[in-house]
Amino acid sequence: MHFWAPEIDPAHPLDCTQAERYVLQRLPSRRYIALDPNDQSLVDVEVAAQAYSFHTHEAALRVAGELRRLGNGLIDVVKVE
Repeated sequence: MHFWAPEIDPAHPLDCTQAERYVLQRLPSRRYIALDPNDQSLVDVEVAAQAYSFHTHEAALRVAGELRRLGNGLIDVVKVE
């Protein structure tokens, strides 16, 4: 059985090698968080495909926790299929 592929490297899970993607979602509005391309500020978008995506669950959790700590309300981490 073959478990390794270049895009999925379990030896380096925090090096953006996982095929999974995660986005942040504000609750209760269910809007996703993206970066404004003009000034890199946070903006809300309706579609997960437009949101900023993270390559690891751990990275998304760290940012969600920091946003909550800074008073941005409830933030959920959502896996994008």
